Amino acid sequence: MKYISTRGKAEALGFEDVLLTGLATDGGLYVPEVLPRFTKEEIASWRGLPYAELAFNVMYPFVEGAIPEDTFRKMVRETYGAFAHQAVAPLVQIDSNEWVMELFHGPTLAFKDFALQLLGKLFDYVLQKRNKRVVVLGATSGDTGSAAIEGCKHCKNLDIFILHPFQRVSDVQRKQMTTIVGENIHNIAIEGNFDDCQGMVKASFNDQSFLQGKTSLVAVNSINWARIMAQIVYYFHASLSLGGPDRSISFSVPTGNFGDIFAGYLARNMGLPINQLIVATNKNDILHRLISKNQYSVEKLEHTLSPSMDIMVSSNFERLLFDLYGRNGSALSAVMNSFQSGPTSIDAARWTEARKLFDSYAVNDKETCLTIAEVYEATEELLDPHTAIGVRAARECRRDKSIPMVTLATAHPVKFPEAVEKSGVGVSPQLPPHMSDLFEREERYTVMPNAVEAVKTFILENTQHD
Repeated sequence: MKYISTRGKAEALGFEDVLLTGLATDGGLYVPEVLPRFTKEEIASWRGLPYAELAFNVMYPFVEGAIPEDTFRKMVRETYGAFAHQAVAPLVQIDSNEWVMELFHGPTLAFKDFALQLLGKLFDYVLQKRNKRVVVLGATSGDTGSAAIEGCKHCKNLDIFILHPFQRVSDVQRKQMTTIVGENIHNIAIEGNFDDCQGMVKASFNDQSFLQGKTSLVAVNSINWARIMAQIVYYFHASLSLGGPDRSISFSVPTGNFGDIFAGYLARNMGLPINQLIVATNKNDILHRLISKNQYSVEKLEHTLSPSMDIMVSSNFERLLFDLYGRNGSALSAVMNSFQSGPTSIDAARWTEARKLFDSYAVNDKETCLTIAEVYEATEELLDPHTAIGVRAARECRRDKSIPMVTLATAHPVKFPEAVEKSGVGVSPQLPPHMSDLFEREERYTVMPNAVEAVKTFILENTQHD
């Protein structure tokens, strides 16, 4: 399979090169040239498979020709065999025909584990095969960092640098990153917000001359296609668990960088019957304003009880726009340039097309806490604030109650104790046994100014070379 850039000018690449590239040379994001598509009969034949076997079936077309079938199957089995729940992504019913899919049973208690634990194994395989050393660079609003470090900590051929906004992630999120010790692991706390961190990562990828030709950058953020690929699987898993593909299904997705919900869009285009995808956001509602009103304008980023969605520039939205604009790289580039110049909108006909599938809703902190309390009182299922936003959005935007609605439960509530406490439910979520001593572990991170050149210098000075 070949991968092409959304901006239309970069060379098409195979899976291995896309894995190690991040942004395309023209500034675009890589997407498959042709998306695999499964028949209803083929999807139905996967009912009852263990999660790892389903994952292999869904993902292998994306890596075929780059990784041998047996090798990839082993990677996938090892990845999901390490999750704490045998179902890997269990579904919990919270109301009539309404469910949450718990995506927090991986080693770092967040949905990012589904992709990033596999990503580490993919890096190991390709880098050893090529006898190459790289620098992994990523930005996190809370969960990507710990999952990336956990997934990559054993990799011999890389150094990993993760940027997070100083004092703008939860204590659990921070400690999950900063207490993993290794000579190749570097946590950087930026005196700014997530968008600042993400901007530094993009700037570094666009101009890697600061590395002086000694190594190259690799992405772990969802600009890396392998992240999206792994997230497609649990949409198939939910559907097959609830009567699919013979019946349609809807999803509500807590959304920051648009990667997770874009995976659902791809699952639909691969043949999975999906009726509705709901973009659930917090007060930082740029995606809600665009989807509901066709208004795109970057506003001041607000700090909320759902910090993993404190994002104003959603990188993966470009991948959806690429399809909406007929996969025309030149047209897409013009749209992305207009986004940089100030308040704008997208072509009305294309926006109308997107609205056939997508709805959106923005939830403030008060509503988030009320939803945590309502769901706990009704079911004793304790939600983290991001999941609560997903549930509230699902209930506000649901088009057809005869169709199962699944909200993606993106993180364990223990990662966000402030929101749980403010909800007034009167219970405190506990760390699982493998993390019970988290707050006793020694932390290691570097606080740095909001200056990309300072970060580049730090990376160069702390990178091991072949």
